[in-house]
Amino acid sequence: MASKEKSGESIADWGKTIAWALVIAGLFRTLLFQPFWIPSESMKDTLLIGDFVFVNKMAYGYSKYSCPFSMCPITGRILGSEPQRGDVVVFRHPVNGSDFIKRLIGLPGDTIQMKNGVLWLNGQEVPQVPDGQFEEIYEPQGPMDNLPRCENGPVGQGGICTRSRFVETLPEGRSHHVLNIDSNGYGDNTDVFTVPPGHYFFMGDNRDNSTDSRYSQAVGGVGMLPAEYLIGRADRIIFSSAGRSMLFFWTWRSDRYFKAIE
Repeated sequence: MASKEKSGESIADWGKTIAWALVIAGLFRTLLFQPFWIPSESMKDTLLIGDFVFVNKMAYGYSKYSCPFSMCPITGRILGSEPQRGDVVVFRHPVNGSDFIKRLIGLPGDTIQMKNGVLWLNGQEVPQVPDGQFEEIYEPQGPMDNLPRCENGPVGQGGICTRSRFVETLPEGRSHHVLNIDSNGYGDNTDVFTVPPGHYFFMGDNRDNSTDSRYSQAVGGVGMLPAEYLIGRADRIIFSSAGRSMLFFWTWRSDRYFKAIE
């Protein structure tokens, strides 16, 4: 009898432990971090399709779309610091409601323009230095079977898809890679954008394959993003899957575990 009681207590203890673990994990996700799986190539080669990242929801404080509680303010932010130019940020699209990830380029009051594929910020050209080529196999990628765009296209299935890579250095000294496919698209030559107060301007690092703030919300772009749509800052890749599912562990990329996002 005592043995059965002890066995029952042991099972109950395990149940409590698992329940508390789930509660703690849920609170951890809700309050501090949000997982995000990269579905598109707009941030290559900083982020690849299949990268699984943790988003720091407290980096900029809680806002309308990062707040875990219904009592949070509908507008504005509480706690947190101001977003910094060069941050890689997850935010809610103001029109279609999906989550996007892009690099923060323009702060309130900035002017931004693209000329022949080169970024101009507040009337000054942002320097780019050639840094070889980004290469990958031309094949379907991720669960949506996306085919990459290539500078050397057309490329047959299984061929090597290339894009010119540059190191771009922002005024504050932060550097990151950008990729180029051509220099004559609309996104490569734009009017001058002025970022309104309380808004931000985002761009993808894969400049010719990113629907971002260069495109208006009327055509599916991000446009000028109000601060309340910020969710958090992406700081680190936890792991990366080159297959159709993150559960296919045999397709995980061994060189991307806990990789810092720059």
